[in-house]
Amino acid sequence: MTHPTLLVIAHGSRDPRHAATVHALTERVRAERPGLRVETAFLEFNAPSVPRVLERLAAQGADEVVALPLLLTRAFHAKTDIPSVLREARARLPRLHIRQADVLGPSPLLNATLGWRLREAGVRPGDLPRTGLVLASAGSSDPEAIAVIAEIARELRHTGWCAVRPAFASALLPRTEDVVRELRAEGVERVAVAPYAIAPGRLPDRIAAGAEAAGADVLADVLGPAPELARLLLNRFDEARVPVGASLSA
Repeated sequence: MTHPTLLVIAHGSRDPRHAATVHALTERVRAERPGLRVETAFLEFNAPSVPRVLERLAAQGADEVVALPLLLTRAFHAKTDIPSVLREARARLPRLHIRQADVLGPSPLLNATLGWRLREAGVRPGDLPRTGLVLASAGSSDPEAIAVIAEIARELRHTGWCAVRPAFASALLPRTEDVVRELRAEGVERVAVAPYAIAPGRLPDRIAAGAEAAGADVLADVLGPAPELARLLLNRFDEARVPVGASLSA
């Protein structure tokens, strides 16, 4: 094998919708770049595991792998779990060059996917000045990850929404339902909730339940196998292959 393999590493979930969505996304990546070998692995709950896929690739003669975390922020899994798994694999498979790509967010392509999902859910451009947006993410105890979510909310506020507020499904407050009610109390006419999550699962379900309980007007779907997301994965793959100090146009 002369070309690097893209190994997409997802967290995994007991919810079968999670793995199905991840596989649909990697299929779209293959369609976007025919000839690129794209493999999928999971940290937990689902098979195949990261070590198993890397062992198989090495046995098949692969010499280079770009491991791409299917994560939206640089939190514990990106900083600790995945690097640890890859270090162990490098020690066992010294002939296999494994490079870790950056996480997906933040990115204008993610913001574009959020906008697409909101339009799909019924939000029209003319609705924005009277609509508050709840940017609902899984949540994290990592300050860097929380800062990224806050910055995305600030960026989206400048695209026409009358208000944009972050909410979290775990780790810290406020919850989705709290922010929906807060916006209502402030007199916001309509409230939309956008899950900042790639695939369905327990935490996105918690976001949806909170939106429903608080009476949000619009609930968008998770990001899912959107074309913009597939292009973002390929961007991160290409960036990981460029030597430090070089440019993508070089």
